[in-house]
Amino acid sequence: MSTSHENPPQNGPSGSAGNGQHTPADGTGTAVTGTGSSQDQRTAEGENAQTLTTRQGHPLTNNQNLRTLGNRGPALLEQYAFLEKISHFDRERVPERVVHARGAGAHGVFEAYGKVGNEPIEKYTRAKLFNTPGKQTPVFVRFSTVGHGGHSPETLRDPRGFAVKFYTEDGNWDLVGNNLKVFFIRDAMKFPDLIHSQKPDPVTNRQSGERIFDFICNTPEAMHMVSFLFSPWGIPANYRQMQGSGVNTYKWVNAQGEAVLVKYHWEPLQGIKNLTAQEAEAIQAKNFNHATQDLFDNIKAGNFPEWELRVQIMSDDEHPELDFDPLDDTKIWPEDQFPHLPVGKMTLNRNPENYFAEVEQSAFGTGVLVDGLDFSDDKMLQGRTFSYSDTQRYRVGTNYLQLPINAPKKHVATNQRDGQMAYHVDSAPGQNNHINYEPSSLNGLKEAPRTAPDHMPEYSGRVVRQTLDRQNNFKQAGERYRLHEDWERDDLISNMVGALADADRKVSDKMVELCTNCDPDWGKRLADGLAAARGGQQSDGGNQYNEGQQREASQQAEEVGHEAKPY
Repeated sequence: MSTSHENPPQNGPSGSAGNGQHTPADGTGTAVTGTGSSQDQRTAEGENAQTLTTRQGHPLTNNQNLRTLGNRGPALLEQYAFLEKISHFDRERVPERVVHARGAGAHGVFEAYGKVGNEPIEKYTRAKLFNTPGKQTPVFVRFSTVGHGGHSPETLRDPRGFAVKFYTEDGNWDLVGNNLKVFFIRDAMKFPDLIHSQKPDPVTNRQSGERIFDFICNTPEAMHMVSFLFSPWGIPANYRQMQGSGVNTYKWVNAQGEAVLVKYHWEPLQGIKNLTAQEAEAIQAKNFNHATQDLFDNIKAGNFPEWELRVQIMSDDEHPELDFDPLDDTKIWPEDQFPHLPVGKMTLNRNPENYFAEVEQSAFGTGVLVDGLDFSDDKMLQGRTFSYSDTQRYRVGTNYLQLPINAPKKHVATNQRDGQMAYHVDSAPGQNNHINYEPSSLNGLKEAPRTAPDHMPEYSGRVVRQTLDRQNNFKQAGERYRLHEDWERDDLISNMVGALADADRKVSDKMVELCTNCDPDWGKRLADGLAAARGGQQSDGGNQYNEGQQREASQQAEEVGHEAKPY
């Protein structure tokens, strides 16, 4: 952990005076829970540290019964202990994330190599967390599924979220990404439509392949994502053995204010493992929390998972020599032209002590960058940068950054005040607390000195609403199809057939056309599979989106159910 971190108690993620959790100096991460520094020893006569109290500190002598008129009631409304208890229970759940609702997390450390490949990293970025070999930065990682609800099976076909919070000496950096290196769309305007198509039908409250592929067949840029998602790559075996990617294009900025484009990649040192649809269904029958359990159990056993962080670097221009735009999130930068260069290693070595406080309330945003890291003109990144942090303010609250899991492990001083659930003021030692604005001559907060020039890109052009010029929607999707092993292609076709067999012909025919544009064999096999399925031949693929199999399962539940007498 970097020795340059300042960590006053009121701001540190693992030691906040606001919640009374103090992390011991031995580094074990075991928290001792109290009620605040000077109050820990304040107990009334007959009380001890285990005495149950209300949130106001009132000792509870009866936690079993309401106060009633006689032992059969009615109940009195005046009883504070019950009202506090039940009203808090009513509010135990914050609104579920619209995307990435189902998650698991762990703490760890990122160790910098001090280089990017074999070059000094200062050539490209002045970000301090990278600049010294062996420098360690604490991290928290949240893995997740994307489209499904908070208690959905972890075996469902879905991209996986891979979000990393770095508690750096310059404040937090959030690297928010997925396990797959591409996305469905290239413009943030389409994100709500994409998610709506993958969520349950607003009438039936069920997901359907028809809805998903109705959107995709009218969004040909999504074909590259389809080539991954409906293959075994759409169901990672667990969180430890999956890749991660920032997906978006970012920039690195050096001490001279010069910038390059970068893509981030996490490579699991445990290897990569994926599941076919049938394998996933067999696991789901036994354990629908398997990935969360796998991560927790391995860390508990000391089998700490590791990932190497690698970057691709490209000069910051339009690159007319490429047949795609480097800012297009539906494309992969060719590794032979833009090699993956190692910059550090992440190790996850500590499980959460409380799932809600650490995993559910952890909040990430693509706009959370430190000096030396910057935005590109990636249109998905621009939209996400507003959306992610705005979601956290709505979901967790306007002061979500005061929660220990989200707070930087360094000094924080702002003029932001009040709002729901504010529990301390981000003031500086000796600051005039009457002054909550800047500039001021009365001992208020002051701007930090500038130590390096800003990156100042130059623009010239008209403001328009247009898509990128070099779309090339099918080339990389076809290449991925041909790169799949035979069993992966078989699974891809089978899963698509299962999802499309009962879809409207306008949707399935258009998907056959798009697959043919990617690779003729892909289109032919999909068409043949759909014809066989519609002729009564059962697909051996997954039934997650297959309307016929879902209907059959619903009827089967009644047919095989065992009768019982009323009681």
